[in-house]
Amino acid sequence: MPAMQQLSILVVDDTSVSRALLTDGLDQIGLKSFKVAKDGEEGLKMMMTAPCHLVISDYNMPKIDGIQLLRALRQHGPTSKVGFILVTGKGDKALIDEGKKWGLNNFLAKPFSVPQLKTCIEAVVGKLT
Repeated sequence: MPAMQQLSILVVDDTSVSRALLTDGLDQIGLKSFKVAKDGEEGLKMMMTAPCHLVISDYNMPKIDGIQLLRALRQHGPTSKVGFILVTGKGDKALIDEGKKWGLNNFLAKPFSVPQLKTCIEAVVGKLT
């Protein structure tokens, strides 16, 4: 995985407050190379055009939810191996199991702290130093 300064991240969430919490958390961790998408459809288009190393996506979104986004990325060659973290207020086992069937790398339950976000990312990309 790329060094911390080179790690590119796409944050996908349909609510501006959640996007701000995630991007503020990334900024506090020291991750500066991130883009945001306001829903799964926009996130999918962005990943098809310019793939990132890691996607941090909300589950519950209109048009394309987090699992549908994960499935679409896994079925497209250039994005099939990107890291994927699902953020959800519904951390139920069935949802996580569905994500794992499609190669979900990790999940983060809402509400979360910045240290929890960092630990979650490190579980996917390795130690952030």
